[in-house]
Amino acid sequence: MADKSYPMTAEGKKKLEDELEELKTKKRPEVIDRIKVARGFGDLSENSEYEAAKDEQSTLENRIVTIQTMLRYAEIIDSKAVAENEVSLGKKVTFEEDGDEETYEIVGAAEADAFNGKISNESPIAQGLIGRKVGDKVTISTPGGEMKIKITKVEG
Repeated sequence: MADKSYPMTAEGKKKLEDELEELKTKKRPEVIDRIKVARGFGDLSENSEYEAAKDEQSTLENRIVTIQTMLRYAEIIDSKAVAENEVSLGKKVTFEEDGDEETYEIVGAAEADAFNGKISNESPIAQGLIGRKVGDKVTISTPGGEMKIKITKVEG
């Protein structure tokens, strides 16, 4: 596992730290309480409340381990260390495709949220944009086909 690093912004790391704290201090005790209550319902072999609470506990503990691993191997990317007009992790990039303009922030996979305009640095679009500059014309291969774009703005 030490071979894998998790590139992320400082903001993304902070969000993961906050989520971990919430899971450990609030969610974990809630699930433990649900397990205790469900145990009181009798025969555990036919107790659906107990099984549901145990499943929830398993999911919760897996998420805690995942976040801890991501934080342990986090690689904070400083977008200011890259040229101002160059696309990199932590920057917002605006591009035109067929006259339509789109803007995305390129973030680490742990922070990706396409519905809020944050795409993973591992996505085909981000891979095609990283290292490029304002004015560059780029052809990006995506699962939906080729995109021909022109980078119009880089912020960050």
